[in-house]
Amino acid sequence: MRDLFSELRPMERRKFLSLGFQGGLALAASPFLVKSLLAGAEGQKLNLADEVLEKALALALKRGGDFADVYVENRITRTIIMEEGKFKSAVFGLVRGAGVRVIDGDKTGYAYTDELTEEKILRAAEMASLIAVSSKKTPPVNLKEEKRPSYVKVKIPLQEVADAKRMEIMKRAHEAALSYDPRIKMAFINYYDEIRERIIATSEGVLLRSSLPLIFFIVQTLAVGNNTSHMGRERLSQHAGIEMFEELPPEKAAREAARESVAMLEAKEAPAGKMDVVIQNGWGGVLVHEAVGHPLEADNIARQTGAFVGKLGKKVAADIFTMVDDGSLPNFRGTTDFDDEGTQMKRNVLIENGVLVKFMTDVLSAKQLKMERTGNGRRESFRHYPIPRMTNTFIERGKDKAEDIVASTKNGLYVQSLSGGSVDPTTGVFNFTCREAYLIENGRKTTPVKGATLIGSCLDVITKIDAVADDLAFGPGICGKGQSAEVTAGQPTVRIRGITVGGTRQRA
Repeated sequence: MRDLFSELRPMERRKFLSLGFQGGLALAASPFLVKSLLAGAEGQKLNLADEVLEKALALALKRGGDFADVYVENRITRTIIMEEGKFKSAVFGLVRGAGVRVIDGDKTGYAYTDELTEEKILRAAEMASLIAVSSKKTPPVNLKEEKRPSYVKVKIPLQEVADAKRMEIMKRAHEAALSYDPRIKMAFINYYDEIRERIIATSEGVLLRSSLPLIFFIVQTLAVGNNTSHMGRERLSQHAGIEMFEELPPEKAAREAARESVAMLEAKEAPAGKMDVVIQNGWGGVLVHEAVGHPLEADNIARQTGAFVGKLGKKVAADIFTMVDDGSLPNFRGTTDFDDEGTQMKRNVLIENGVLVKFMTDVLSAKQLKMERTGNGRRESFRHYPIPRMTNTFIERGKDKAEDIVASTKNGLYVQSLSGGSVDPTTGVFNFTCREAYLIENGRKTTPVKGATLIGSCLDVITKIDAVADDLAFGPGICGKGQSAEVTAGQPTVRIRGITVGGTRQRA
């Protein structure tokens, strides 16, 4: 692949910013050009008068309705890609716009504009208001700006960091990956960061402003040997400044990806059948994120679909199983102070000692179910209206030791890393692909295996968890539900008795 940097040409800054702020624009740009453009973009801060927001809310509710909000966003993004030891591209993005929502009973009207002018925002409010047909009038109250506590602390702001620093971090990861083992033939490094400014105004008088940074760093390594190959992966992400890499060194991520790549070159075909499964702490929590978390999002419950309908207050899991969604964990990928409706994020215990105690709600589903707002109303961008979404979701730590869990498992499967999966939220049935897995034989982790999948239903799996370790850890990810959302999934090491494993050979 040729070096894209050699073909880039500068664009006049005023023209770039004009195009960028009229819509979403991504530009392949060299690092020095990105820095120059960012300096100009930083001067384009959100500065929308409160009077415009109040007019929009009043117009949105002029035909009736229970609730209205205006969501304004300005997002500055940067992506740098390194492949085969070369920087292949840098993409600098500028996106800004506003969305107006009206809720009338169970109906939602939504319209957005990518031009932040009073005329366009009021036009969006008028379009959103067309959903309202009730005679009920809910006049908005006067806006009063609030200052909320922040769960995101930044030491070195992204806008103060030269691109040379970002490239140096990527080089460090690349060198660490290739030096791990001669069988590592290639490393791919993807660096992404953004600064997202939000203004949220609601008909309840809430007015909030925030600016949040985000870094997402991905290392992939390709190992070749034994007439096969394997691509390992490790991801780092936080709402933080560039100091994130002091806590989470890029070299460590690179070595972990390389370790997986090399280990799986020895993998044999995975057995199939019912077996005990031990899932390692960390990103393994994506299993409960998908299989249990999505069915606990309250829009499903309000529609009377899913495995947890009618089970609030009832026993749904093993006594040792407690599941939490916590949007207030400092600097975590799923943390954003308050959600995209202005509700403060907080710790929500969903299942406690096996008993279902709470669903994750947004404004609409909380109203429908007559429940509290939990701070889970989230949206991908101003082009989307909010829906209930997870933030940082995990199994709470237990009392067992990870090594004892493995030692007490006579035979089974040890899942070190899950690649991805899917769940039907109406039935709770899921399947997951194991990216890195090993046999457990006589209480020991032994042969690596490939092609294993985990198959089951959410209620089945959480009732069969019989051991939970004290080694809670987390992994960052992207959650899809019609819209993408930044999330963290986590768990301690856990054991599930008798889960179905799909494989490529019959179990001995």
